[in-house]
Amino acid sequence: MHLAETTIENIALHAVGNKQLEEPLQLSHELLKVSDEVKNALKSYFIFPFKTDEYFQFFNENGLEMNEVYKCASTIFEDPDALLEQSLYLAQHLYNQCTHPKIKDGEFYVVYFKNAVLDDELVDAVGLFKAETKDTFLKVHQEDDKFVVESDYGFGLTKLDKGCLIFNTEKERGFVVAVVDNTNRNAEAQYWMDDFLHVRQRKDEFYNTQTVLNMCKSFVTECVPEQFEVTKADQADMLNRSVDFFKKNENFEMETFQQEVIGQPEMIESFNEYKEQFQQEHDVDVAENFKISDSALKKQSRNFKSVIKLDKNFHIYVHGDNKLIKKGYDSETGMNYYQIFFNEEY
Repeated sequence: MHLAETTIENIALHAVGNKQLEEPLQLSHELLKVSDEVKNALKSYFIFPFKTDEYFQFFNENGLEMNEVYKCASTIFEDPDALLEQSLYLAQHLYNQCTHPKIKDGEFYVVYFKNAVLDDELVDAVGLFKAETKDTFLKVHQEDDKFVVESDYGFGLTKLDKGCLIFNTEKERGFVVAVVDNTNRNAEAQYWMDDFLHVRQRKDEFYNTQTVLNMCKSFVTECVPEQFEVTKADQADMLNRSVDFFKKNENFEMETFQQEVIGQPEMIESFNEYKEQFQQEHDVDVAENFKISDSALKKQSRNFKSVIKLDKNFHIYVHGDNKLIKKGYDSETGMNYYQIFFNEEY
């Protein structure tokens, strides 16, 4: 995704309140007119948060044409002059989803972008943005020979609350969609992703890398200790080798991964059984071969912390060879212990 040369063509702005709290839906019937300076500031505000390679697609259980946002975006791409009219439908649709009492009111922007680059393809994009967090800010101006400071209350341009970029490509599969939700902390915040946009993750290299890494972690931490005699150090070593495999290879091949990381035939058999179970329980597809996504690897690696927690006294972080750590039992104290072998300490 490259948005540096992207330009804003038109902006529609509406105010969307909380429907359950009987707050109003305030619609504008004219496009927003702003100076080039404000337009550039808004462009930075809108696109700066989109830094991930994780993409989504619109869907609906009864067919894509039943997805409200997909229908409106399709109409806008076919006729960019329809932006204002379609923004009214989008604002009403968003208002209808604001049915949890904790959902905040906010400004809702519908924006048409030109010259966005996605996977080396030049495409137009439609942006949907909602600003919910208001702050107090100061305005300083000079009157005669003195300065005057006044406070005001409004939306700042430092952090986008909720955003969506819809790229005009792969229409038949639900477009390519990037999503930001910086206030998605509680169940009620899911309305943006699930109820309003109704998107699911796009099945690409990011999806494949993320899914297999999640499955590997679950297998090592949940399934392996139940079926095999392994220590925490063995588990930590397997987690490390899993991540190392992804770091050392550009492409993932399931059979090679099984031989190099899992190794034991009986454990490979267990892994394959767990893979089928994991796909059904999490409603995901586990690909056998795919190009590894560096951004997905970086994101998921943070969750692969190979830590052995010992009571409340010690944590052992295992980064390398598990043969340098041995577990034992002291009959005199009735306690377990670990021996750690090393050459230098830093």
